[in-house]
Amino acid sequence: MMGADARRLERMAQRGEIPCRKVGGELRFNRAEITEWLQKNMGTMTDDHLAEVDAGMTAQRQQLQSEAIVRPLLRPEAVTAQLKSRGKNSLLRELVALAQRTGLVYDEQALLEAVMAREEMHSTAIDGGIAIPHPRRPLPYEIADSVLVVAKASGGIVFEAPDGKLTDLFLLTASQDDVQHVHILARLCRMLCDSGWVERLRACETSDEMIELLTEREAHVIAQSV
Repeated sequence: MMGADARRLERMAQRGEIPCRKVGGELRFNRAEITEWLQKNMGTMTDDHLAEVDAGMTAQRQQLQSEAIVRPLLRPEAVTAQLKSRGKNSLLRELVALAQRTGLVYDEQALLEAVMAREEMHSTAIDGGIAIPHPRRPLPYEIADSVLVVAKASGGIVFEAPDGKLTDLFLLTASQDDVQHVHILARLCRMLCDSGWVERLRACETSDEMIELLTEREAHVIAQSV
């Protein structure tokens, strides 16, 4: 599922870097545990490791390496450079309300509760003023399809980031199955690895500018993999 080769997986397991069990002398990986581990650690993975996860998800979903998965999710009504919230919970509610505008959310309250529950476990903020709020589990009945919200707050918000700094860029996502969910997270994290590009995204003043920049960045990331 991760896209890593068997030897690398074994080395990572032996070092205790990924969850696994040894049965009859052989390593056994639990899909749910691996998915949970990926969600918690993806923000700190190297670009090469993220590329492996991305490639593994692409292969598992039987998609072309050249296929964009973020661009189809970008909708003007769910992209904004003008978040108004100043607190974490109110911001999560605002992000979910933007997701609702896409028409893809059947149960807005269930999505909000799932996102908040994930934050209570461990903040989805990563270094660099970025957070990727998402549910811990897929939402097969609460949403019609994968959803993505990209938003910027004019002032930073306390989001319990690892570097202790304020967070002002938010990318909320949710999917109907765990493979697609991890694939989108991996692709987003790859896109966000370039701090110079993140600053350009931060400087955008309109949703159209943000969508254009996100589209260009995903195309660049894909070109690196093909």
